[in-house]
Amino acid sequence: MRYLTAGESHGPQLTTILEGVPSGLELLVDDINIELARRQKGHGRGRRMQIEKDQVQIVSGVRHGKTLGSPIALVVENRDWKHWTHIMGAEPLVDIKEEDVKRKITKPRPGHADLVGAMKYGHRDMRNVLERSSARETTVRVAAGAVAKKLLEALGIKVAGHVLEIGGVKASKVKYDSLEELQQITEDSPVRCVDKEAEKKMMNAIDTAKENGDSIGGIVEVIVEGMPEGVGSYVHYDRKLDAKIAAAIVSINAFKGVEFGIGFEAARMPGSKVHDEINWDQQEGYTRKTNNLGGFEGGMTTGMPIVVRGVMKPIPTLYKPLQSVDIETKETFAASIERSDSCAVPAASVVAEAVVAWELANAIIEQFGQDRIDIIKENVENMRKYAKEF
Repeated sequence: MRYLTAGESHGPQLTTILEGVPSGLELLVDDINIELARRQKGHGRGRRMQIEKDQVQIVSGVRHGKTLGSPIALVVENRDWKHWTHIMGAEPLVDIKEEDVKRKITKPRPGHADLVGAMKYGHRDMRNVLERSSARETTVRVAAGAVAKKLLEALGIKVAGHVLEIGGVKASKVKYDSLEELQQITEDSPVRCVDKEAEKKMMNAIDTAKENGDSIGGIVEVIVEGMPEGVGSYVHYDRKLDAKIAAAIVSINAFKGVEFGIGFEAARMPGSKVHDEINWDQQEGYTRKTNNLGGFEGGMTTGMPIVVRGVMKPIPTLYKPLQSVDIETKETFAASIERSDSCAVPAASVVAEAVVAWELANAIIEQFGQDRIDIIKENVENMRKYAKEF
């Protein structure tokens, strides 16, 4: 499977086309809209979330509630477009000089794509860069991930995410009995955190950052249960599934790091305490006594829960902007200001779920068949039975 996205932050719409989704998968607009609404929630979100109430249109590839096997096109309209038609319109400017266009940006924001993107594509107005490099694009990545989640759900694979840390405040009481319970608790949390004490401190940290015109980042975690053993491969670097997931996590706007299982902590521990000892019984087949490696060995799934974390830096658009240089005058100024969040970590948790779900669904399709969901389901069940008896 693969998908492409198109659209600018303040353009008329965001679009994604999904190719390779098998036929016969049940898919409704509400399946996607639920995920889009989740992305827009969270303490610390800016005014854009009140302007845009994201709703998807399925314009191809689905008929009567089921996928056809043909490309699926999803569209999310930007409701604020009516205020940007002159600034972002596709038609040539008439009787208006380019330098007179409102909201032209010549002062790049440190930490954003503005300056190097303008250098790369030869833009003197950096709005041409920031409109596409904006995290607004993750809207349709979440839409694509919603489709992937439906595919995984049909195969008995569950995906959930939550926030572990915001602005240096860490969740210490991360306890839940099932992924369903984790989802229920975090959906009711303004910061998607299981630890209620940490939740309050995180919200206070976000409020303080907002009052100071600043922003803060954090750490999110995605857990997946039900993946069959042996998905991915050890034979080439570009077929290792954990590598693909790592790339997907770091591809999310503002994400700068990724780890699986105990992650970087493994560097501080002896091997005898890192590697997961193997058990077998007739009922469950092969399991591990621990899950320090986060569900992967040799780039392949072990059948244990997949546990992956991503590090999100603070958003670079600040209401007390950092020093920058005007590319036209070369004079020092405060960087440009666009509408922004003081913290988007809770929303980023939803995006992380989406990109992980897509990579897992793609790996399933690659290994167990592509055209029909019923055949894929049969092949996955056969693999589970084979692995248990191996």
